[in-house]
Amino acid sequence: MTTTNKQDAGWYPYNLDHHAQALVIKHRDEKDVLIESHKMRMAVAYGLERFWGEHLRFEREKKEESKNKGKYWRDVWQILGKILEESDITLPDADTKVKFDDTTKIGETSSAIWKMSAETPDDYRIALTVLTQLCDSLVWWTQRYRKKDKKVKGEED
Repeated sequence: MTTTNKQDAGWYPYNLDHHAQALVIKHRDEKDVLIESHKMRMAVAYGLERFWGEHLRFEREKKEESKNKGKYWRDVWQILGKILEESDITLPDADTKVKFDDTTKIGETSSAIWKMSAETPDDYRIALTVLTQLCDSLVWWTQRYRKKDKKVKGEED
């Protein structure tokens, strides 16, 4: 059997590793941001809605470091949205325009993500699977590119 269409092939790499590497490089110089890669990977287990909402939590913080962490989460969600677009899967708030102060939009987006799991469960599972793999790649690149923080007295390399 010969396939000429990527969709027919049943598997497409989506360049997840390339996207992950680019994200890690983009945020590499911001203090303590890349440690979020590990937290993102753990958050995937709680589902898309919780993952999406995490950038909003950081948005309300006043410290620049927290805001940078939120930007990293937001960027991952945006890349996920673009990746899924290639498969005709629409991720709610893929462009992350919802802001922390907009309670109505937060509720609508959360509902849209929950509906996705009920109304298009295959799309939801694919999104979660792609996000899992993307986060695995983020962790891998973080381990290679992360700058070490200042040494604590007595700490070894």
